[in-house]
Amino acid sequence: MKKNDIVEIEITALSSECSGIGKKDGMVIFVPFSAIGDKLEVKILKVNKTYCYGKIERIITPSPDRVTPDCPVYTKCGGCSLRHISYEAQLRAKEQFVKDAFTRIGGLSPEFLPIIRNTNINGYRNKLQIPIGTDKDGNLIAGFYAFHSHRIVPCEKCLLQPDIFSKITADFLKISTGLNLTAYDETTHKGILRHLYLRKGYYSGEICLCIVVAKNVPEIKILSDKLLEKYPEIVSSVINVNNRDTNVILGDEEIVLTSKNYICDIMCKIAVNIAPKAFYQVNTPCAEQLYSSACDFAEPKGKTVLDLYCGAGTIGLSMARTAKKIIGVEIVPEAIENAKQNALTNGITNCEFICADAAEAARILHSRNLRPDVIMVDPPRKGCGRDACEQIAAFSAPRIVMVSCNAATAARDCACFAELGYSTDKCVAVDMFSGTNHVECVVLLTKS
Repeated sequence: MKKNDIVEIEITALSSECSGIGKKDGMVIFVPFSAIGDKLEVKILKVNKTYCYGKIERIITPSPDRVTPDCPVYTKCGGCSLRHISYEAQLRAKEQFVKDAFTRIGGLSPEFLPIIRNTNINGYRNKLQIPIGTDKDGNLIAGFYAFHSHRIVPCEKCLLQPDIFSKITADFLKISTGLNLTAYDETTHKGILRHLYLRKGYYSGEICLCIVVAKNVPEIKILSDKLLEKYPEIVSSVINVNNRDTNVILGDEEIVLTSKNYICDIMCKIAVNIAPKAFYQVNTPCAEQLYSSACDFAEPKGKTVLDLYCGAGTIGLSMARTAKKIIGVEIVPEAIENAKQNALTNGITNCEFICADAAEAARILHSRNLRPDVIMVDPPRKGCGRDACEQIAAFSAPRIVMVSCNAATAARDCACFAELGYSTDKCVAVDMFSGTNHVECVVLLTKS
């Protein structure tokens, strides 16, 4: 098989990247935007030793799972990858992604519970971080990066976002153009506007406006004032200055333009304050289902719970009413301040929050002879890693409950915990991110 060959194949599975998988003459072929059951004519684009990549030339027989994509920039924007199949098919695929990760990568066989469905498959995101750029005519645009690139695909309305985000974005571009503000260019390192960052409280409706710039200029406050005047829902406005040559969106310097730099919302009946840099789940109602599952696994009643990577404290605070004590650990200072304020606002007195990494937290707690009964772990996509797993296992807590947005790294970490004396007992997938290849999971580990 060689490049530019045209072959006929049937798609029999989906990869975790959401490419369809078929075979021809023993060669595995990955085909984006295909569906299980598709019979396709595929053009080969790249050939490796045992597998190759192709693209659909013609759908000979469509899969029963196929639906018409409802987004005009689908397949161009790098966000969604499953809008061409039904929601039921998406759920089946994501359950399989999680099962494959734990059985194949981790070599584990927990009890897999039925996937938790998303209550809103559109408009569910409470957070938007959209890059600002310039089109070929020099006009400001906002959109999302194409797959594996920093080329911005303009998007007037993302179906994953609430409608008000699209309206604010459109006005942001219009006002910025009137103020002669320019987009930051990653190649020349010139220009001002880098990202528009919005956050919205699902229950409160409050919005935080965060304008990410390469450098602050007087026009940015004028831009903020005009948006504040038009949208009373915006209760917090922040300028974030990021002058580094980096892919990281937020910089270190924050200039608060309103009386507060956070919004308020409710999560699991707990009032929470959320600053721009604080971690907060992007799908509030689905996160409440996720936290409910985590609580069922943790069984926190009367126990001391260590909540690692706690963000604004939402998981721990949701268990505080029945737990003996909650100890939250987070490396981001702004998140820790949010967590402390959230406990105070809710009248919760059995919580303590420590600004540290896992290793430092372990040292602090060991020095105080504190031994948790349950450890909650909600790491970033890269997972915990061997060192953190060893530090967590050193507490010898009877239960560990892991919340992960990356089943592959979760499975790897659970395999590491198995070597350290923990069995992986239960796992449930949670569809927090409908339309995309991402899936959350909650895992129960118990000490052997």
